[in-house]
Amino acid sequence: MAKPHSIFACTECGAQQPRWMGRCPECGAWSTLQEERTGGASAESATPNLLADASDAAPKPLPLGEIDPEQAPRLPTGIPELDRVLGGGLVPGSVLLLAGEPGIGKSTLALQLAAALPDGARVLYVAGEESPEQIRLRADRLPALPVNLAVLAETRVEELAGPWRELDPAVVVVDSVQTLRTARVESAPGSVAQVRESASLLAAAARVQGAALVLVGHVTKEGSIAGPRVLEHLVDVVLQFEGDRGHAFRLLRAHKNRFGSTQEVGVFRMGASGLEAVENPSELFLAERSGGAPGSCVVPLLEGSRPMLVEIQALVAPAGYGTARRTAIGVEDGRVALLLAVLERRAGVDLASRDVYVNAVGGVRVGEPAADLALALALASSRLDIPLPDDVVACGEVGLGGEIRRVARSDLRVAEALRLGFRRVLLPEGASELLGGAPAQALVGVRDLAAALAWLRAEGRSGST
Repeated sequence: MAKPHSIFACTECGAQQPRWMGRCPECGAWSTLQEERTGGASAESATPNLLADASDAAPKPLPLGEIDPEQAPRLPTGIPELDRVLGGGLVPGSVLLLAGEPGIGKSTLALQLAAALPDGARVLYVAGEESPEQIRLRADRLPALPVNLAVLAETRVEELAGPWRELDPAVVVVDSVQTLRTARVESAPGSVAQVRESASLLAAAARVQGAALVLVGHVTKEGSIAGPRVLEHLVDVVLQFEGDRGHAFRLLRAHKNRFGSTQEVGVFRMGASGLEAVENPSELFLAERSGGAPGSCVVPLLEGSRPMLVEIQALVAPAGYGTARRTAIGVEDGRVALLLAVLERRAGVDLASRDVYVNAVGGVRVGEPAADLALALALASSRLDIPLPDDVVACGEVGLGGEIRRVARSDLRVAEALRLGFRRVLLPEGASELLGGAPAQALVGVRDLAAALAWLRAEGRSGST
């Protein structure tokens, strides 16, 4: 029998060290090494597979051309926005990690997934944080009560084998993976070893049984998924539920997807009866937009194959004292600092001694460079006190020389803007040649940021007269 000993595992990357160190030598994080006990009788006597008797025959290699993909068809979830992000539905035998901040709606989405599955698809809901009575109270708020859902309040992984075999579910939901523990590891629930070993056992069981496994996970205060990094490598799909709890909108993104694209995004709205799918998010994001105010510009973003119009607001005010403040919500701070420097150096807009506040309306996080031109125009509009016309949207990437660069899929962006009633689109000069279907009078090409500001001043003078 192996003698028990201690190792120190990093909670960020999962690397193991023989002794404690203040800084992990693999990822460089400080104070992340935690002691774990390995070896001993419990590790040797544990079952290597949670459902060992379900796979007696050893697997045999098959030629790739003889494998029929139709033997494992996708299971539609019944939620169009979730199916969009997954690429068509759940894949039997796959492992999905659903992460998000506390209270964002992860458990609600899992319950609605169980209620929307096709008839006959049974679901096993393993509750590690709530009692069955609490889950029933939350399910009563949903439009439909899941009839094929069985709730099991258990945190020991080995105790899930019996109910799993008996029920033979199509989907297994574990809420949350940080509460599980297995006898194979001598450490507290939520530790690196417990999360890694518990997830490995459940993932092996899901592939043997052909069930889709949904692991609900937490995120840290920095916004990253809690637990070891190996957990993200272990699963097939990593979904991140984003949104501000002060807003009703929720965005579902795929950070990893072995069975589809990671560019799609699902939009939900939190209501009294749970999460509601939003088929046309542009209209909701712009529903409360007030025209005629300086510092506002609309940008057509592209999330996968879906265009979305989002309003970007900027406020430039005199600095009270000391160093000017720079505050951005929903936009990267580095991108704002870059555009401020380009505006001052290439377009002659004085912003060094001004406080700057930027906000992406609706709790949306703007990450693509196509929003550079709209953000620069919003900053210049607020600084010059010249409002942009209400029927204008802008998209384009701004370079360090002040030039406006083309962005991908401009045709989808322009079509979405025109569909919602906008009559003019500011975009890089020359991009209009690639948009044969759009009317020429609707496309306003600008070569650089100075030309865009000259257009803004000209529109301001014509609007004032």
